[in-house]
Amino acid sequence: MRVLLTGASGFVGRYVLRALQHRGIEVVVVGRARMQASVTFVEADLLSITDFAPLQEKTQATHLLHLAWYAEHGKYWTSPLNLRWAEATTRLVEAFCAAGGQQVVLAGTCAEYDWTHGYCREDSTPLNPATFYGSAKDATRRLVRVVCDQHQVPCAWGRIFLPFGLGESASRLIPSLIEVFRGVRAPFGVNLMAYRDFLYASDVAEGFVRLLTQGACGAYNVCSGEPTRLVEVVTTVASLLGADPEPVLALATERPGEPPLLVGENLKLKMLGWRPALTLTQGLEHMLYGEKP
Repeated sequence: MRVLLTGASGFVGRYVLRALQHRGIEVVVVGRARMQASVTFVEADLLSITDFAPLQEKTQATHLLHLAWYAEHGKYWTSPLNLRWAEATTRLVEAFCAAGGQQVVLAGTCAEYDWTHGYCREDSTPLNPATFYGSAKDATRRLVRVVCDQHQVPCAWGRIFLPFGLGESASRLIPSLIEVFRGVRAPFGVNLMAYRDFLYASDVAEGFVRLLTQGACGAYNVCSGEPTRLVEVVTTVASLLGADPEPVLALATERPGEPPLLVGENLKLKMLGWRPALTLTQGLEHMLYGEKP
């Protein structure tokens, strides 16, 4: 197995790269900037490539694990770059399959679902994205599925819910709460009664590696399957830092347009033998006190 990995410099991608290396799997990282000397690296801007065949010829990959996408916090929901990534992804998969690739695994998103349903079942909850980002991801899934079917190459699509961990954007919820309770950021309001599905990034990575190594095909939710109220997140972060949660709790606010419940079913991934290794609290401890080797 020789894996072509994109998005390895991203938040989740760094965890995926580490998980692959831990298993001794040969990896070729494709990206714009070299990450570490120990990885076989091919410099390429996927949005600028007009012909992906030479890239596949250079990497000689048997498996494709594609994570790269535009993900700047707060901007990716409406960015026109979503269209460019949809096109680049489809063309990358086409070239990979045409060159004899054996397995394709790609990162999707919970934003593909109709969030009014709250609990997202893998094979029955409607796909009705409310954002440009979610629509682009869903369209990409449909296109690459057709490409892979034409070449008879198994294709797994992992819909990520709410990953958290070391290295995520400081603007996201949990890092922001950590800064509040460390006294370096002003308190802000949170929709305390909303339920969300959080999964530590190393468990997200293990889910994608499981899809890759098991020859999975179809759409899978990569999530904890556990509904967690945001008030619990706030109080747990505060407790671990020995801080008073009241400054955040006092600013409780409902956010228009946000679903009261957003949780995924993960039965299909569990059927492949995957299980989350960390609870929410354990994941938060990793973020605050450093991950254990």
